[in-house]
Amino acid sequence: MRYALVVFCLLLACRAAHGTEETGNELSYEHFVHSDKPIKCLYGYAAEKVGDHDAAIAIFEDCIARWESVYSMIWLAQIYDSGIGVPQDLEKAAALLKRGAHTQDEAGYTSLAKYHYGMILIEGRGVAADKQAGINWLQRAADEGVDEAREYLASMP
Repeated sequence: MRYALVVFCLLLACRAAHGTEETGNELSYEHFVHSDKPIKCLYGYAAEKVGDHDAAIAIFEDCIARWESVYSMIWLAQIYDSGIGVPQDLEKAAALLKRGAHTQDEAGYTSLAKYHYGMILIEGRGVAADKQAGINWLQRAADEGVDEAREYLASMP
């Protein structure tokens, strides 16, 4: 949650400082879809939160293709997991989280992907349940500082 709040505040500051290239709907993020600047990946989150699912998905997919953005993998996985704005696709969500867990990034989102991937392995969401593999991924995330992973592991019998 803390990451989301920071990202949202950054997005508001960027929009205020730079304005938008578009006219019309102030909440439209479509013009970021074809941007060649990595900052656009953050705009995918904002687009999703205001209900512009098509723009969010296009932004996240492009960020993954261009920069192997783990941040975008996590958010796109959550979109497919929830089925809000798209047909629910648990297998696609699981594949994105697995990819993110195996991709190193400088921003630290790989640790969060490891946490989420561990959880879906334990729960069997979009993949065959594998409690031990899930625990291993959660331990890796916990070792990298993800408090939620550490707390979940501590709560297990």
